[in-house]
Amino acid sequence: MNPKVLFSCYLSLMGLFSAALSATPLQVTVVDGAGQGVAGAVVFLESAAASAALQAASPVKIVQRDKTFIPEITVVPRGTAVSFPNEDTVRHHVYSFSAVKQFEIKLYVGTPTEPVVFEQSGVAVLGCNIHDEMIAWVVVLDTPYYASTDATGRVNLTQVPAGDYTLRVWHKDLLSESDVPKISLSLNANTPAQRVTLPELVPMY
Repeated sequence: MNPKVLFSCYLSLMGLFSAALSATPLQVTVVDGAGQGVAGAVVFLESAAASAALQAASPVKIVQRDKTFIPEITVVPRGTAVSFPNEDTVRHHVYSFSAVKQFEIKLYVGTPTEPVVFEQSGVAVLGCNIHDEMIAWVVVLDTPYYASTDATGRVNLTQVPAGDYTLRVWHKDLLSESDVPKISLSLNANTPAQRVTLPELVPMY
C-alpha cells in the first residue's frame, strides 16, 4: 500500500481513538416538584462546538394512524427532513403555526411527495385541521448530544466530547420553557450526575 495512504489511515484511526478517549458520559435525572421522575423529557447539551458538529439526520417519518400522530414526540437535529405518511382511510390536513416552522399539508391520503425540512431549532406543535384531538411535537435541536428520559426520569448522554456546555431540558407539559433552569457545566471525567427539577407540569390534553 502507498505509504501516504497508510499514514492517512493512521491519522484517521488516531483521531477516532482520541475522540473516543475524550468522550465523557453524563447522567441526568429529571424530576417534578414532588421529586418524582419525569418520563419523556428531552435532555440536551448546547455549545458553539456542538452546533458546529451538528449534521442533519436521515429522513424520519411521523405516521398518521387511527387519527393519531406516531410518534407523539419526534426529536431531530436541525436540517432534518420529516415526512407525514397517512395510513388512515380518512384524509388529514397536517399543519404547524409554530414560529420555528410554519407549514400546511392540505387534505391528503398516502405520503406527500415532498417532506418538510426543519431548518431552525425550536419546538413545532403539529395539528390536524380536521381532527382537533390530533397533536404532536417536533423538537428541533442545534446539537447532536441529546436523549429522552426513561420511566424513572433518567438518561445517560454518551459519546459527548469533554468541554463547556449548557444543559437544557424540554417536556411537552411545560407551561413555560423559561421556567426551566439552564445549567452551565464543564464536562469532564469528574463531572457529577446532574438533577433537574421541572416546574409544574400541566398535561396539554
